[in-house]
Amino acid sequence: MSRLRRQVGNNLSNVAETKDLNEIKKKTGNVYESISIIAKRASQINISIKEELHNKLEEFASHTDSLEEIHENKEQIEISKAYEKMPNPALLATQEFMDDKVYFRKNEEDLFR
Repeated sequence: MSRLRRQVGNNLSNVAETKDLNEIKKKTGNVYESISIIAKRASQINISIKEELHNKLEEFASHTDSLEEIHENKEQIEISKAYEKMPNPALLATQEFMDDKVYFRKNEEDLFR
């Protein structure tokens, strides 16, 4: 996941900009197919980010049932804030798609239709 964070840091200005639908359509020949590919990649990115965040926050987890023992942890708050500042996975997926960093292929079944 650190690769995604590096990518976000390097290309943050390019991520949140309006995309030309014709450019998106050129990649597959169908705008809906392109958006479907982007959505699937965004889902993968979202799962990766979630897993990484949960693994980091698990270090701070308290496995006691007493609410009185729960206290504020500044490191945990900083980690959460860093993840909140990350761009939306759909924006990252769109940027990867436009930069030809997403591998996709058509099913043979679709080719004969």
